[in-house]
Amino acid sequence: MEHLHYKVYKPVGVLSQMTSGEDRQRRKKRFLTELHDFPEGIMPVGRLDEKSEGLLLLTTDGKLSDTINRAGIEKEYLAQLDELITTEAINEISKGVTIGIFGKKYLTKPCNVIILNEPPALPDADVQLRIGRHRPTSWIRIVITEGKFRQVRKMTAAVGFPTVRLIRVRIGDITLEKMQPSEVQPVKIILPLS
Repeated sequence: MEHLHYKVYKPVGVLSQMTSGEDRQRRKKRFLTELHDFPEGIMPVGRLDEKSEGLLLLTTDGKLSDTINRAGIEKEYLAQLDELITTEAINEISKGVTIGIFGKKYLTKPCNVIILNEPPALPDADVQLRIGRHRPTSWIRIVITEGKFRQVRKMTAAVGFPTVRLIRVRIGDITLEKMQPSEVQPVKIILPLS
Protein backbone atom coordinates (compact mmCIF):
# COMPACT_ATOMS: atom_id res chain seq x y z
CA MET A 1 0.00 0.00 0.00
CA GLU A 2 1.32 3.43 -0.92
CA HIS A 3 1.10 5.91 1.93
CA LEU A 4 -0.30 9.40 1.49
CA HIS A 5 1.21 12.57 2.97
CA TYR A 6 -0.07 16.14 3.16
CA LYS A 7 1.21 19.45 4.35
CA VAL A 8 -1.35 21.76 5.92
CA TYR A 9 -1.27 25.40 6.97
CA LYS A 10 -3.05 24.84 10.28
CA PRO A 11 -4.93 28.00 11.16
CA VAL A 12 -5.38 29.43 14.64
CA GLY A 13 -8.39 27.88 16.39
CA VAL A 14 -8.09 24.41 14.83
CA LEU A 15 -6.86 21.51 16.98
CA SER A 16 -4.05 19.30 15.64
CA GLN A 17 -6.29 16.23 15.61
CA MET A 18 -8.85 14.67 13.33
CA THR A 19 -11.72 14.59 15.86
CA SER A 20 -12.43 14.14 19.55
CA GLY A 21 -13.99 11.33 21.55
CA GLU A 22 -15.66 13.89 23.81
CA ASP A 23 -19.10 15.16 22.74
CA ARG A 24 -18.54 18.48 24.51
CA GLN A 25 -15.30 19.07 22.63
CA ARG A 26 -16.80 18.02 19.27
CA ARG A 27 -19.49 20.70 19.66
CA LYS A 28 -17.16 23.54 20.66
CA LYS A 29 -13.86 22.87 18.89
CA ARG A 30 -12.60 22.82 15.31
CA PHE A 31 -10.64 19.87 13.88
CA LEU A 32 -8.43 19.12 10.87
CA THR A 33 -11.26 17.22 9.16
CA GLU A 34 -12.97 20.52 8.32
CA LEU A 35 -9.99 21.56 6.14
CA HIS A 36 -10.01 18.65 3.66
CA ASP A 37 -11.55 15.26 2.90
CA PHE A 38 -8.56 13.29 4.19
CA PRO A 39 -8.18 9.55 3.54
CA GLU A 40 -8.89 6.89 6.16
CA GLY A 41 -6.06 6.35 8.65
CA ILE A 42 -4.50 9.81 8.31
CA MET A 43 -2.72 11.19 11.39
CA PRO A 44 -0.87 14.40 12.26
CA VAL A 45 2.91 14.18 12.70
CA GLY A 46 3.46 16.14 15.90
CA ARG A 47 1.18 18.97 16.93
CA LEU A 48 0.67 22.69 17.04
CA ASP A 49 -1.38 24.08 19.92
CA GLU A 50 -4.76 25.66 19.23
CA LYS A 51 -3.42 29.24 19.15
CA SER A 52 -0.39 28.36 16.99
CA GLU A 53 -0.45 28.17 13.22
CA GLY A 54 1.59 27.01 10.28
CA LEU A 55 3.08 23.83 8.90
CA LEU A 56 1.57 20.54 10.03
CA LEU A 57 2.34 17.25 8.29
CA LEU A 58 -0.26 14.51 8.02
CA THR A 59 0.45 10.94 6.94
CA THR A 60 -1.12 7.50 6.69
CA ASP A 61 2.30 6.02 7.64
CA GLY A 62 2.51 5.51 11.42
CA LYS A 63 6.19 4.51 11.24
CA LEU A 64 7.03 7.75 9.42
CA SER A 65 5.19 9.74 12.08
CA ASP A 66 7.17 8.02 14.84
CA THR A 67 10.48 8.51 12.99
CA ILE A 68 9.94 12.24 12.45
CA ASN A 69 8.89 12.76 16.07
CA ARG A 70 11.95 10.96 17.47
CA ALA A 71 14.73 11.74 14.98
CA GLY A 72 15.75 15.22 16.13
CA ILE A 73 14.63 16.78 12.85
CA GLU A 74 14.79 20.59 12.75
CA LYS A 75 11.57 22.52 13.23
CA GLU A 76 11.66 26.22 12.37
CA TYR A 77 9.28 28.80 13.83
CA LEU A 78 8.63 32.51 13.51
CA ALA A 79 7.53 33.99 16.83
CA GLN A 80 6.11 37.43 17.49
CA LEU A 81 6.94 38.40 21.06
CA ASP A 82 5.46 40.83 23.54
CA GLU A 83 7.97 43.72 23.87
CA LEU A 84 11.38 44.12 22.22
CA ILE A 85 13.51 41.08 23.03
CA THR A 86 17.07 41.66 24.20
CA THR A 87 20.30 40.09 22.96
CA GLU A 88 20.76 38.65 26.46
CA ALA A 89 17.40 36.86 26.25
CA ILE A 90 18.28 35.51 22.78
CA ASN A 91 21.56 34.14 24.17
CA GLU A 92 19.73 32.47 27.08
CA ILE A 93 17.24 30.75 24.75
CA SER A 94 20.10 29.67 22.43
CA LYS A 95 21.97 27.94 25.25
CA GLY A 96 18.85 26.25 26.69
CA VAL A 97 16.37 27.38 29.33
CA THR A 98 14.52 25.52 32.04
CA ILE A 99 10.81 25.09 31.34
CA GLY A 100 8.04 23.05 32.94
CA ILE A 101 6.79 19.95 31.13
CA PHE A 102 3.85 18.22 32.82
CA GLY A 103 4.93 19.39 36.28
CA LYS A 104 8.64 18.57 35.87
CA LYS A 105 11.56 20.88 35.15
CA TYR A 106 13.16 20.38 31.74
CA LEU A 107 16.29 22.02 30.28
CA THR A 108 15.81 22.64 26.56
CA LYS A 109 18.55 21.68 24.11
CA PRO A 110 20.68 24.43 22.56
CA CYS A 111 19.00 25.93 19.49
CA ASN A 112 19.42 28.62 16.84
CA VAL A 113 17.63 31.92 17.48
CA ILE A 114 17.92 35.24 15.66
CA ILE A 115 16.08 38.55 15.96
CA LEU A 116 14.34 39.57 12.72
CA ASN A 117 14.79 43.27 11.92
CA GLU A 118 11.62 43.32 9.81
CA PRO A 119 8.30 41.52 10.39
CA PRO A 120 8.15 38.46 8.09
CA ALA A 121 5.78 38.37 5.11
CA LEU A 122 2.88 36.31 6.49
CA PRO A 123 -0.89 36.17 6.21
CA ASP A 124 -2.61 38.61 8.59
CA ALA A 125 -2.83 37.49 12.21
CA ASP A 126 -6.09 35.84 13.26
CA VAL A 127 -8.29 38.25 15.23
CA GLN A 128 -8.57 35.64 18.02
CA LEU A 129 -4.94 36.38 18.93
CA ARG A 130 -5.77 39.91 20.12
CA ILE A 131 -2.28 41.17 19.41
CA GLY A 132 -1.97 44.48 21.26
CA ARG A 133 -1.84 47.60 19.17
CA HIS A 134 -0.28 49.73 21.91
CA ARG A 135 2.72 47.66 22.99
CA PRO A 136 5.79 47.06 20.88
CA THR A 137 6.47 43.55 19.64
CA SER A 138 9.51 41.85 18.15
CA TRP A 139 10.02 38.88 15.84
CA ILE A 140 12.46 35.99 16.16
CA ARG A 141 13.30 32.96 14.02
CA ILE A 142 13.94 29.88 16.17
CA VAL A 143 15.06 26.43 15.06
CA ILE A 144 14.72 23.54 17.53
CA THR A 145 15.36 19.81 17.20
CA GLU A 146 12.88 18.67 19.84
CA GLY A 147 9.17 19.25 20.22
CA LYS A 148 8.02 19.37 23.83
CA PHE A 149 4.50 20.53 24.75
CA ARG A 150 4.23 24.28 23.95
CA GLN A 151 8.02 24.43 23.97
CA VAL A 152 8.69 27.64 22.02
CA ARG A 153 6.05 29.55 23.98
CA LYS A 154 7.53 28.32 27.27
CA MET A 155 11.08 29.18 26.17
CA THR A 156 10.27 32.79 25.30
CA ALA A 157 8.17 33.23 28.45
CA ALA A 158 11.04 31.83 30.56
CA VAL A 159 13.20 34.80 29.51
CA GLY A 160 10.41 37.35 30.00
CA PHE A 161 9.09 37.77 26.45
CA PRO A 162 5.81 35.87 25.98
CA THR A 163 4.92 34.70 22.46
CA VAL A 164 1.83 36.41 21.04
CA ARG A 165 1.91 34.73 17.60
CA LEU A 166 3.66 31.50 16.63
CA ILE A 167 4.00 30.09 13.11
CA ARG A 168 5.86 26.88 12.22
CA VAL A 169 7.40 27.39 8.78
CA ARG A 170 9.61 24.29 8.32
CA ILE A 171 9.98 20.65 9.37
CA GLY A 172 13.26 19.26 8.02
CA ASP A 173 13.31 20.17 4.33
CA ILE A 174 9.53 20.60 4.03
CA THR A 175 8.49 24.26 4.15
CA LEU A 176 5.29 26.26 4.40
CA GLU A 177 6.31 28.33 1.37
CA LYS A 178 3.48 30.66 0.30
CA MET A 179 0.60 28.57 1.66
CA GLN A 180 -2.39 30.33 3.21
CA PRO A 181 -4.25 29.36 6.42
CA SER A 182 -6.42 26.23 5.91
CA GLU A 183 -4.63 25.31 2.65
CA VAL A 184 -3.82 21.60 2.15
CA GLN A 185 -1.30 20.19 -0.38
CA PRO A 186 -0.24 16.60 -1.10
CA VAL A 187 3.50 16.17 -0.52
CA LYS A 188 6.15 13.49 -1.12
CA ILE A 189 8.15 12.69 2.00
CA ILE A 190 11.57 11.14 1.60
CA LEU A 191 13.59 10.33 4.71
CA PRO A 192 15.80 11.63 6.10
CA LEU A 193 14.18 15.06 6.19
CA SER A 194 17.67 16.55 6.89
